[in-house]
Amino acid sequence: MFSDSQFLVFKLITVTNPNSINDARVKAHISEVNMAPSAVNPEDNSSEIHIDPTVLGLRETLTSETSALATRFRALFSLKHLASQNPPSPQTVPAIDAIAAAFASPSALLKHELAYCLGQTRNAAAIPHLRHVLQDRQQEPICRHEAAEALGALGDQKSVELLKQRRDDETEEVVVRETCEIALDRIEWEHGSKRELENIKQSDFASIDPAPPVAQQQHSSKPVIAELEHALLDTKLPLFQRYRAMFALRDLASPPDLPTAVPAVHALARGLHDPSALFRHEIAFVFGQLSHPASIPALVECLSDQKEEGMVRHEAAEALGSLGEEEGVEETLKSFIDDPEQVVRESIVVALDMAEYERNGEMEYATVSMGEPVAA
Repeated sequence: MFSDSQFLVFKLITVTNPNSINDARVKAHISEVNMAPSAVNPEDNSSEIHIDPTVLGLRETLTSETSALATRFRALFSLKHLASQNPPSPQTVPAIDAIAAAFASPSALLKHELAYCLGQTRNAAAIPHLRHVLQDRQQEPICRHEAAEALGALGDQKSVELLKQRRDDETEEVVVRETCEIALDRIEWEHGSKRELENIKQSDFASIDPAPPVAQQQHSSKPVIAELEHALLDTKLPLFQRYRAMFALRDLASPPDLPTAVPAVHALARGLHDPSALFRHEIAFVFGQLSHPASIPALVECLSDQKEEGMVRHEAAEALGSLGEEEGVEETLKSFIDDPEQVVRESIVVALDMAEYERNGEMEYATVSMGEPVAA
């Protein structure tokens, strides 16, 4: 199983040293994305009483309008670590509140990562913050979708009515409605009796996924790929079932030297032509987790498609960043540094920095070590 710090390679990477990047256009865009206004504090400041200096300092960095975006991301990594401690410590709830305090940022890229991190904490204290983001139509759809997905990851039964309201509202953004549908199915699965009867393979990945992989069957590897691909591409099936096929294929592609890896990657790549932008973006995210060279052609095609949704192209860019050591990937990413969409431009900078970290062999990006206990 991947450690928490290893998984962060695939989801959140920061620009720690802009001067080490030689491309002048990249430097210019680092300067552009490194400035963002500070977030307002949450209305309930009760958790700030007796807040320890570590959490307070990280919160100030995460919400600072003068801090570089890279530094804010490192603070987010550290806060996610503190927020996910099990058993919880006195730092846990203040860390969750600190993450939520940054939802006033104008960066959709940062905010959707905030929601993702809250959903990975396994802590109910994150739920009110996520509900607020989902209900706030002033937030970008990419952020609200991530909040809905996070509520599903937390298995929050008390959010079922809210999720149903958003799913059934025909004026709601499609990506939000679809995410609410998946989150509802995940909550039902998590709390249902059938879950206990399923034989689910232990994944190499530490993430709480929007859907569990398809339960293992007594098949040989060859028909499993074909059957999973059929389910993945069947638009008549509920999205939750198709996601289960997606994550089962992901697990068949890890580690990369498995005989099923390349066929599974090719099957997943066909999902990038699905009519659902939400589905396509999840495929790209899975490719970022896998970092398999066989996914590069499909990811480059996705990123290059100017008609593709920004939330999909952003995931494709970051996925390519995890493959930055492969020939031609870095130059491809640099060619999109002037992309008209902000979320793509920011993701390109993140992806280029990901490639740099891959070359340097560094795996941990937090300002607080995630391998050691934190003193209160």
